[in-house]
Amino acid sequence: MEKILVSACLMGKNCRYDGKNSLKNEILQLQKEFILIPICPEVDGGMSTPRLPSERKGNQVVNQIGEDNTFYFHDGAKHALEIAKKEHIRYAILKSKSPSCGKNKIYDGTFSSKLTDGDGVLVEYLKKEGIKILDEHDFMEILKRDPE
Repeated sequence: MEKILVSACLMGKNCRYDGKNSLKNEILQLQKEFILIPICPEVDGGMSTPRLPSERKGNQVVNQIGEDNTFYFHDGAKHALEIAKKEHIRYAILKSKSPSCGKNKIYDGTFSSKLTDGDGVLVEYLKKEGIKILDEHDFMEILKRDPE
C-alpha cells in the first residue's frame, strides 16, 4: 500500500499551537487505501503543545510576542523530509494556512488573520523533492493519482 504523510492534527492528534486538533474524519477514511504517516513538524522540531501561535514573516517564523522560532520549524521539516525519503512518499496531506504545512496561502506574520501568497517551511522542503502537496480541502485528489 502506498504511504502518505499527513499532518498529525488532521488525524486527531492534539498537537496544534492551542493544544487542540483539526480532525478531519474523511482523511482517516483514506486508511482503507493508504498507509497514513502522521507528522507534526513543529512538535518534531522541539516545540511544546500548547505554544504561542507562530507565523512566517519572510524567511523567519516568529511567535506572537516576536520570538524567533525559525530553527524549530526547519528542524521539524528536516525530520519530516527524512521520513518522506525513507518511506518513498509521493504525496502529503497537510494543514492549510500553517507556517509549517500551509500551501500557496499562509498567514502574513502580522497575527491579524490576513493571508499572503506563500508556503509553510515543510511544504518548501517537500516541494523541492517533488512531493505533491494536498490539504484538508483538496485531499480527495489523491484518489485520482497515478498508481505506483
